[in-house]
Amino acid sequence: MSKTTLALLVGGLLPAVLFGVASTFQKTAARAGIGTGPYLIAIGAVVLLIGGAVTVAQSDSTATRAGAAWACGYGVLWSAAIGCIVLALSRYDANISQLVPLYNLNTLVAVAIGMAVLGEWREIVLWRVAAGAVLAVAGGVLVATAAR
Repeated sequence: MSKTTLALLVGGLLPAVLFGVASTFQKTAARAGIGTGPYLIAIGAVVLLIGGAVTVAQSDSTATRAGAAWACGYGVLWSAAIGCIVLALSRYDANISQLVPLYNLNTLVAVAIGMAVLGEWREIVLWRVAAGAVLAVAGGVLVATAAR
């Protein structure tokens, strides 16, 4: 199996399955009764434990100030996004099956930033990205409006 195929499986398909299952846990947690703050604290505690275990297992504690700052920025934005999702689930009784396709349109934001800011437009076939973006938006709209 090629390195590219492994990267897509390990970094794409496996996270898709894990995030998909995790989304059902979000809805179940909201139904079980948990506030947004405690929800984020619980997740943070687990991330801290797993991060420590991975650091020890890989014997790699490499960290620069810049790397840590970008990671913290990611954490701030991710926490805000997860907080919004939990709020929608718990306070507004949103359907996870409708939220997930909408918030996973984040891929389009990441693609746009990757192309414009990180210069990845040189490494991709633009018409395929445009076609995929149109299909993703169409899918998000269809699923978001699927409620009876």
